[in-house]
Amino acid sequence: MANLLEVLNEKLSGKNVKIVLPEGNDERVLQAAVELHKGDKVAPIVLGDKAEIEALAAKLGVAIDGIEIMDPATSELREDLITKFVERRKGKATEEQATEMLKEPNYFGTMLVYAGHAAGLVSGAAHSTADTVRPALQIIKTKPGVSRTSGVFFMMRGEEQYVMGDCAINPQLDSQALAEIAIESAKTAKQFGMEPKVAMLSFSTKGSAKTPETEKVTEATKLAQEKLASESDLQGVVIDGEFQFDAAFVPSVAAKKAPESPIQGDANVFVFPSLEAGNIGYKIAQRLGGFDAVGPILQGLNAPVNDLSRGCSTEDVVSLSIITAAQSL
Repeated sequence: MANLLEVLNEKLSGKNVKIVLPEGNDERVLQAAVELHKGDKVAPIVLGDKAEIEALAAKLGVAIDGIEIMDPATSELREDLITKFVERRKGKATEEQATEMLKEPNYFGTMLVYAGHAAGLVSGAAHSTADTVRPALQIIKTKPGVSRTSGVFFMMRGEEQYVMGDCAINPQLDSQALAEIAIESAKTAKQFGMEPKVAMLSFSTKGSAKTPETEKVTEATKLAQEKLASESDLQGVVIDGEFQFDAAFVPSVAAKKAPESPIQGDANVFVFPSLEAGNIGYKIAQRLGGFDAVGPILQGLNAPVNDLSRGCSTEDVVSLSIITAAQSL
């Protein structure tokens, strides 16, 4: 983790990028805000009742002087954000409904990003992934040409650094969706200084098994390769498959199972064939392999909104806030 974060900290030096932390009543989040405020990379905006946050800070023995604290119930921005929310939802929410919805910190925080008061948002320490993603999809929305958001993890151990996805968002994935996730994952990896070699994973390598599941990945690989040719910012990126994990990661296995592939055991971006495979895979790498898992980082949105695990640490909140800030540049 240190290697990536050192690069990002240097990139963000002096920028004080505003990132919303909606869960100000969570000890880990408040401690992370204090840590971020000490530097000049991220300027946290902490949401919640100010008196409650001050009481929590006193309990933790931390100073919150200078940190921007905003209460969704009393903020002077509230009326303007309600108006903008109604306009954004285009008839799907009345003013009364918007007033209620913006009492929720994730909705209020996402509107701060949409209205330009902050560059990004990090939530999930005390909320489900759905609670973080739903406002983002309704308000921030996906970029042109992107049909869905997806969630990847940066997996880091010493000098090793990989991207794994989708590990968080989409329970059902067809070949078109897998191809899109492969492209977006390559963009994410490249944005953070990697030279992406994307492996489309399955339980088959280059036709060693043929089932509807393996053929879905084979078709997704072809679609991703076709799309790759039209992506000017991804020149030099390699996407190939279908691979069993060892054929994508171990050179000696690749030489036997996929000798003609441009990926010879050196893949660094792994696209799983399903959400269950992705979620299980990254957690095995984290818990058995000793990798740090940072994310999920949501891809394909018009502005960065990222999700924490409810089992996150203060360090996780800090790290994801730094990554979110870097995404906004």
